[in-house]
Amino acid sequence: MNKAVFFDRDGIVNRRIIGGYVKAIEEFEINEDFLALFKYVKDNDYLAILVTNQQGIGKGLMSEADLALVHEYMQNLLEESTGSKFDAIYYCPDLAAANSYRRKPNPGMFEEAINQFEIDPEESWTIGDSPTDVIAGKRAGTNTILINNNTASIPFEADKVFADLEAALDYVRTVI
Repeated sequence: MNKAVFFDRDGIVNRRIIGGYVKAIEEFEINEDFLALFKYVKDNDYLAILVTNQQGIGKGLMSEADLALVHEYMQNLLEESTGSKFDAIYYCPDLAAANSYRRKPNPGMFEEAINQFEIDPEESWTIGDSPTDVIAGKRAGTNTILINNNTASIPFEADKVFADLEAALDYVRTVI
């Protein structure tokens, strides 16, 4: 079976827009520390899977075509910077109120990837910056890393918590 790292997008791959959404490539700013982590994962034969809630689509703030352009831009940046890109991208456009099984904290997107790529969840990791990422990763059976510099709000479910991606990479080097 394959091993994978499931990455959240906003706040991990790119800088999060507080109170807003990345709706166009001009608003997409890669997290520089993410590049080294991503390269390490890919160089060690793990699949890199993006799992991202994108309710900006459900709210009518952007279209699926807009999101596709942002993801194409992101993939090009990754390939130019690291020589690799995400093996797959899963997104859920549903509003939180819809309680969709695909929308994190539910594990639907993870389960689709696990089935499609024959991934062993017990040998895989989820890296995100919110409790919903950790909960979804746990529900899918993966190990979890939370990037959160606000230690007062650490959910107990996370296997490991780090203040930033650089510290997470130091740890990932010991387990992958």
